[in-house]
Amino acid sequence: MLYLWVKAFHIIFVASWFAGLFYLPRLFVNLAMVPADSHAERERLLLMARKLYRFSSILMVPALVLGLWLWLGFGISGGWLHAKLLLVVGVIGYHHMCRSLLRRFEHLENRRSHRWYRVFNEASVLLFAAIVVLVVVKPF
Repeated sequence: MLYLWVKAFHIIFVASWFAGLFYLPRLFVNLAMVPADSHAERERLLLMARKLYRFSSILMVPALVLGLWLWLGFGISGGWLHAKLLLVVGVIGYHHMCRSLLRRFEHLENRRSHRWYRVFNEASVLLFAAIVVLVVVKPF
């Protein structure tokens, strides 16, 4: 019974964490499109991005802790798990890259176009989809 509770909360926190990762790069798209003379709009979007990044970071911690609990505490194993763990490392890297990109916007150092951020935004969706397929299908 404990296994199911841990698994349920792991799914809730992972989905919540990814919700932030889905929307944060969308804010970057909007920030990249803000005209140079629109300081109020830029500051409003930066405030939203900062808050979303912080909230997503908080959600990431229990998602990872509960995932480790499932793996180490309940003996979850298999080849699919190694692939999933590799993708999770990629998601953590993506999360930290979002922080780096946010800092560039804060320091007026962004050099990327809104189109680049639109493509970057899709990476989190692909990571999420790949992880879900590995967990559900367990292809190896």
